[in-house]
Amino acid sequence: MNLKRLKLLDKYFLLVLALIMVFGLVTLSSASSGITSDSNYYLKKQAIFLVVGIVIAIFILRFDYTQLEKYSTYLYILSLLILVVVLVFGKEVRGTTGWIGFGSLPPMQPAEFTKILLIVAFADFLQRRKGELNTLAQIFPCILYMGAPFILIMMQPDLGTALVYIAITVIMMFVAGANPRLLLQILVGGSLFIALLLFLHFKFNMWLPLDDYQFNRLKVVIDPYQDGQGGRGAGWNTIQSLIAIGSGGWQGKGLFNGTQVQLNFLPERHTDFIYAVIGEELGFLGAALVILLFGILLVRAVVISFNARELYGTLVVTGITAMWLFHIFENIGMSIGVMPITGIPLPFISYGGSSMLTNMIGVGLILSVNIRGKKIVF
Repeated sequence: MNLKRLKLLDKYFLLVLALIMVFGLVTLSSASSGITSDSNYYLKKQAIFLVVGIVIAIFILRFDYTQLEKYSTYLYILSLLILVVVLVFGKEVRGTTGWIGFGSLPPMQPAEFTKILLIVAFADFLQRRKGELNTLAQIFPCILYMGAPFILIMMQPDLGTALVYIAITVIMMFVAGANPRLLLQILVGGSLFIALLLFLHFKFNMWLPLDDYQFNRLKVVIDPYQDGQGGRGAGWNTIQSLIAIGSGGWQGKGLFNGTQVQLNFLPERHTDFIYAVIGEELGFLGAALVILLFGILLVRAVVISFNARELYGTLVVTGITAMWLFHIFENIGMSIGVMPITGIPLPFISYGGSSMLTNMIGVGLILSVNIRGKKIVF
């Protein structure tokens, strides 16, 4: 690769990303303490995933992302096949059939990787329809295109990942030039339709493709203590997360000193609720710093997307940014009790091999667009 191209790398993006990664490892070292006999078990595994992810990102960085356009149809079909295979052969974890193991290797969550495949494929699908996304008839094929994987995800059932797909679809279509008023009408109409379905379920017990525990998670958003067990059922995680964050104050109790964390009151503290660990042990300042870093990272990604040399690159970066944005919004939201618990990890901070590798693939694609976004002057 031409060294002059490497000089085009967005240094602010890389610096903030590095800070978030370090912040994640430090937080995980405290969050995972006491979960297993080896207090550094999850930290060491996360570090390995991170190193592998960096290697993958560097490899993708050297690859011309525009070559992916040729294989968009195959990547889309591959993503559907992966989701079907997961439904047939997947292992159930916490009520979701979304995991597959390969021998002695740790189980992976293929739905994480299909997000990237679908972003790359959908970007080509949209660019071919540039200027032709003004009516419902023109937008409907896009809805069908992303609707197929959405249905397969809901069959697992994995509500969190399905919601990520919706966010990616809407934001990518908006950037591709879809009629914003029509998009808003579709979103409002869809939201009202979902609200109607939920009303019919709770009022008349109408069947919906969700398990009971997922419905309970929706109900406890309003009041986690009204879970039928006085806050010891579906509302327990939310309550403990709120106690942890609220008790952190401005400066926190210090790493390894959080009572909710270290005394095992906070469930899933190294994955879903790692933001609550930050809130308790590093306080409001630490929690706000994380949001600030993520904000800068997303802004730099948006800058890279607008500097892309063609619409395809813009859409690829937009899709990845939308994926991160929803993960951040949902994860932090469920930690502070304003969003339902869906098992969505906090990018680069929550423990998880599938999530880390997927995010690093996204980083590689963004940087590939970044260094090819401007002409080189010799």
